[in-house]
Amino acid sequence: MAAAPAAAQAYQCRVPPGVEVPQVRPDGPVRRVPITGYTLALSWAPEFCKGRETRAADAMQCSGRSGRFGLVVHGLWPEGLSGWPQWCPSPRRPSPAEVRRNLCMMPSARMQAIEWAKHGTCMVRRPETYFRVTRILWDSLRLPDLDRLSKEPGLTAGMLRDRWTYANPAWPRDAVGVKLNARGWLQELRLCYGNDFMPRACDRRRLGARDGAPIKIWRGL
Repeated sequence: MAAAPAAAQAYQCRVPPGVEVPQVRPDGPVRRVPITGYTLALSWAPEFCKGRETRAADAMQCSGRSGRFGLVVHGLWPEGLSGWPQWCPSPRRPSPAEVRRNLCMMPSARMQAIEWAKHGTCMVRRPETYFRVTRILWDSLRLPDLDRLSKEPGLTAGMLRDRWTYANPAWPRDAVGVKLNARGWLQELRLCYGNDFMPRACDRRRLGARDGAPIKIWRGL
C-alpha cells in the first residue's frame, strides 16, 4: 500500500487569499486537570462533507472550490486521567496569517479558532505554538491510501489499523483509535500519544471500533 507524507497527500488544496477568524464562545465549563497525554484527531473529509457541500461554514473543506481533501486534522487534544482540560481562559486568538498557514492541514478557519480556544489554551500560551506542535505531528505521519482501502472486501477496523502501521512502523496498533458513525462509516482516526508525544496505547474511550468491526469508507463519489 503506497503511502505519502501527510503534507503531500494525493488531494488538492488551494488556500484563499484572505480569511476571517471568527470569535468563539465556550460551549462548556472551564476544566483544568493535569495533562497525561494527547490525541491527534484526523477527520475523514469525504464523510464529513456528505450533505455539507453547499454550507457556507464548510465551504473551504466541502465545496470543491478550494480543492479536495482526504484525512485532515480535526484537532490536537490534551487528555487527563479524570476527563480532559478545556476552555482555559486566554486573551489570544489565532491571527489570519496563522490560520492561512494551516488551512491545508485543517481546512476551516472556524475549526482552528475553536480548537485553539477549547484545547490549545490548556496546553500552551500562544496559538502559534499550539499549531506548530500540531504541524510537527501531522508532518511526521505517512498516510495510507484510504480510497484504495475502501474497495477491499470485508473491510474491518483491524485492516485499517494494519494499513496504518504498515505506513507508520513505529506505531503500535493499539495507539490507533477508529471512530465510526452510527451507520458504520469511518468518521475519524484518533492517534494516541503520551506526555512525551510518542505513540501510546489508547484507552477504551479513544480506541473506538474493535478490530473485528466491519467498516465502510466513503470516497465522496
